[in-house]
Amino acid sequence: MRFADFPFLRYLPFVLLGIFWGKSLWTPSFVWLLALLFFVWLAYLATVYWMASRKSTFQPSYLAYLTLLIFGALLGSLEQNQSQSLSDLSSVESYLAEVTMYDQQKANSFENLLEVKSSFNAGKWEDASGKVLVYHQSVLPFEPGQLLLVNKKPETILSPTNPDEFDYKAFLARQGITYRQFLGKDFHVIDSIPSKRLEYFLVHLRYAIGEMLKAKIPDVKSEQIALALLLGQKKNLDPSIREAYTQAGVMHILAVSGLHVGIIYALFLLILKPLKLKREKARLYLLLVILIIWLYAFLTGLSPSVVRAATMFSLLTLGQMRERPPSVYNILAFSAILMITFNPDVIFEVGFQLSYLAVLGIVMLYPIILDLWLPRSKALEYIWKTASVSIAAQLATFPLSIYYFHVFPTYFLLGNLLILPLAFIIMQVGVPLMILGWIPGLGEILGWTLSGLIWAQNWIAETIRLIPGGKIDRLTMDMSGMIFVWAMLLIWTSWRFGPKRKLTWTALTLSFALVGFQLYLELQTPSKELIVYQGKKAQLLDFSIFGQNVYSWNQGLAGEEISFGVDPHRVQRHWPQVPEELSAYELDSGQLVFVGTDFSFLPDEPALYFSSPPKSIHFWSDGAWNDLPITSRLAVDSLAFRILF
Repeated sequence: MRFADFPFLRYLPFVLLGIFWGKSLWTPSFVWLLALLFFVWLAYLATVYWMASRKSTFQPSYLAYLTLLIFGALLGSLEQNQSQSLSDLSSVESYLAEVTMYDQQKANSFENLLEVKSSFNAGKWEDASGKVLVYHQSVLPFEPGQLLLVNKKPETILSPTNPDEFDYKAFLARQGITYRQFLGKDFHVIDSIPSKRLEYFLVHLRYAIGEMLKAKIPDVKSEQIALALLLGQKKNLDPSIREAYTQAGVMHILAVSGLHVGIIYALFLLILKPLKLKREKARLYLLLVILIIWLYAFLTGLSPSVVRAATMFSLLTLGQMRERPPSVYNILAFSAILMITFNPDVIFEVGFQLSYLAVLGIVMLYPIILDLWLPRSKALEYIWKTASVSIAAQLATFPLSIYYFHVFPTYFLLGNLLILPLAFIIMQVGVPLMILGWIPGLGEILGWTLSGLIWAQNWIAETIRLIPGGKIDRLTMDMSGMIFVWAMLLIWTSWRFGPKRKLTWTALTLSFALVGFQLYLELQTPSKELIVYQGKKAQLLDFSIFGQNVYSWNQGLAGEEISFGVDPHRVQRHWPQVPEELSAYELDSGQLVFVGTDFSFLPDEPALYFSSPPKSIHFWSDGAWNDLPITSRLAVDSLAFRILF
């Protein structure tokens, strides 16, 4: 395998580097980048023409790669400009907005998404743009296309207060959502007739199919799984079901992904064989399959993994029509470039990253794992092939899964062997139900059949969950660890045909580099460290001695606040989930003096007092610790702080 044989795989890194450059502080303006792209491309064409006239074989590839780099920067810069061009709604008196989706049921309200059309401020209406995530308690549900008048300003979504807390603001910003608001019943429906425009056709169709599935599937839990499996609607999944599928290592089947697209693709190809169509009719049929795949992709919301799979299967199908199947590596890279071109921020989505890593792992590692054992029976061969695919995907994705989720499912292999075949059968029944469920009688039969199959799948997942040691949690892996694992996997895939001496030295060098880097980080651990976390109305203190002995004092943070605001940092630091209590005694003034430390705390202010000056003081903002001047008193009423002694 030569790297030169995969042009799009060579292009992809330059586009990615360009996007990071375009989003950095050191990028030129959009106009300058556009001009630079034009002149570099012109220089490339002129050089190619000049070389061709001299019959030279020299190719100015450096100019082509520079063009791709600038193109990526242009995409990143354009995305930045679009996000900055959204209207400032933080001071408006009222605004007019369009409903873009059907209501999502929450505990005490309904969730919906509004797209702002105009805003009223300082006595006049102006055109405006932006998205507002809203919660309402209206008796009548919202429907896509309705126009609402909201007579108060929306709230800006705040950045995380505590270190390593989930960045909900960035997560929504990548979807173009920068505001949220609880409406209650304080709004007016200006246009009560929902829009029938073409742009809402798939939204209405998805809702209609979802309601039909709810009506035809008798079991509630089976209904939730069906909506997740077939339509990607998993917001209302029961927490116990979610936990069972997570521990079984098959949570990916509940997110509409390449697996589901592949099953639909295989289903329609199986239909093609018995038909024995002639070449021209077979090509038309394959074009219809491509159309169905993309209709399903749009119907399920165009998640990154579905778009990747739809693009890949479309290109593979076109290759079959030309009788020249393209390289999988080229298809992967081309589909990634295509998605990045339409949405540069997609590279930051976990689904995009996991999807491409899983497919890359299967393509590269599956043949190697498969060759480790040659079963003698067909049944064992099928089991080993399924296991090899699961192991290959898990090896490629587990570093990223640990980085984001800090959990490893111990029985992932058992879960995949038992549940994936059943999921295939469920899709074979579910897709006909989506298409033919409107037919009386047939819809009921398919609904009951699907409900029974999903019940069996849930029972298997729940049984696996009950096996002791179903998951290893509170795991961490930093960027250096992920790079090391992926580099070792690349060395393994290259071992059969590559220069073994060079590969061995590369592996040893990487191992020593990782050990040295981890040793450096260990030496940077402060002798004593205090972290102040902020809750809604109180603070929590974590005091660490050499990163090993950790003590905590909680002024009144609730369990949910600790789970979301405190525990993520404890996981990253390898601190216990429930540290020992920090001993303290109270003075007459109400001040708490902590035993064996150099600080005390006055809850009424709230403020920290230091008996001896700390080495440094930092506050958490924009995803990083920022320096503060050293002082003997520190007010801790709004930010998270880190104090080193």
